Amino acid sequence: MADVTTNEEAHRIAREKGVSGPLYLIVKYTAALIFRIVCGFTATGTKNVPKKGPVVIVPNHKSFWDPFFVAIVLRRPVHFMGKAEHFDGPMAPIFLRLGAFPVRRGESDAEALETARAILARGDALALFPEGTRVREEGLGTPKRGAARLAIEAGAPLVPATITGTEKRRWPLPRKVRMVFGTPVSVEGLEATPEDAAAAIGEAWPQVAEEYHRWQNRAGLVAAGAAALGLGAWVVKKRLDR
Repeated sequence: MADVTTNEEAHRIAREKGVSGPLYLIVKYTAALIFRIVCGFTATGTKNVPKKGPVVIVPNHKSFWDPFFVAIVLRRPVHFMGKAEHFDGPMAPIFLRLGAFPVRRGESDAEALETARAILARGDALALFPEGTRVREEGLGTPKRGAARLAIEAGAPLVPATITGTEKRRWPLPRKVRMVFGTPVSVEGLEATPEDAAAAIGEAWPQVAEEYHRWQNRAGLVAAGAAALGLGAWVVKKRLDR
């Protein structure tokens, strides 16, 4: 592959060529094998992602690893936006053929939006993080409307996806990652206005938030239960030692 030296060339490749089937499959199944052994992840609701046609997946974003987990659990290739800085070096051609394309953070990037539209126009899957960036603190960020607006323009359903576990940064990979794909939100009859985009993401995002907080609370209850069992065992031991 030729070196990608310009932003324009990167977007041209993403729009015209998309993923490289053989390369994508090799990387996907290799990563899936490693992640299953090391991370012990699970995924449910993958059938909620349409097998064909344009679709916009909207996950929460806690870690650099989130796009990898979304990609390896789905049978169809998934495209992502990535920081423009990742496309400055020799790895740029590989990133592009794996479905990533550059976006300039902190500004309205018209080139990235056009590439996203081109990906959806050819009937591919696009995953966009509505929070806009990784949310490092506890909880979730406020979703923006851009992903929903792109979905409405393309007539693509919005599929909420909840990721838990990647926020636990145990180098080099997270542990006990769990993914849940929620009920698709239809954009039929909606227009690409701020109001309709807000309504669409407002229907999708509560599924992410509810599942995320439910799982976080469950983890807290499990930890509390384990602590209680430990305390109980200690009390029993002390009584037996008397």
